[in-house]
Amino acid sequence: MRSIWRAALPVLLVSSVLSGCATTSDGSAPLNQRNWPICSVIGGVAGGGLGALKSSSWAGGLGVLGAITGGLICFAQDGDEDGDGVFDRRDHCPGTPPNTPVDHMGCPLPQYPATAKAPEPPPPPEEVITLSDAGNVLFAFDSSALTAEARSQLTALLGKLKAADVVSIKVVGNTDSKGSDAYNQKLSERRADSVAQFLISQGIPAGKVTSEGDGERKPVADNSTDEGRAQNRRVELHINR
Repeated sequence: MRSIWRAALPVLLVSSVLSGCATTSDGSAPLNQRNWPICSVIGGVAGGGLGALKSSSWAGGLGVLGAITGGLICFAQDGDEDGDGVFDRRDHCPGTPPNTPVDHMGCPLPQYPATAKAPEPPPPPEEVITLSDAGNVLFAFDSSALTAEARSQLTALLGKLKAADVVSIKVVGNTDSKGSDAYNQKLSERRADSVAQFLISQGIPAGKVTSEGDGERKPVADNSTDEGRAQNRRVELHINR
């Protein structure tokens, strides 16, 4: 029994050493299936060296046994030479470039170009309709009450303003430069609100209509002439679809 144990001990030592060298989780160990002959040599040398401690006949026998054992141990191992996560034994596409996605057979997955998102169409341009005193007076002097001519012009626009595609209507009031800035600002706001209320009274949804005043800050003509001031006294309808 003791002689059997002594014969088996070198083999167990060789097996432990080679198994430790040949087995890793990522296949990076130097001893694996691809280089099993090296394992046989190492096993033979190790077995023969251990057997020589007993006798020359033991050295020869354990050398042969160690070579066979070493070769079998390493042949049973598997590596991952290209590091793609698929062991070489099952890798049908060795040498895959680093960081390449692969399937379960180790072959690169098909790469599809990213689908380009279609650009969103630009919003339709804002339409601006301008009514000014250059044609017919919209408001009485120093007043926000609409004249009959102003009501007539706005009524003629109702068909366009009530169109289903109209999202919003912003009414902007403007004045000439006569008077103080603060007074003109308030007057422009009152006039814009007067137009907005008229449109709402004619059936345009209140949620679509807003108003604001720019006072005398945005002239479109020369305020030093009567003609220029008449153009600056205006109401703009900003229509968004």
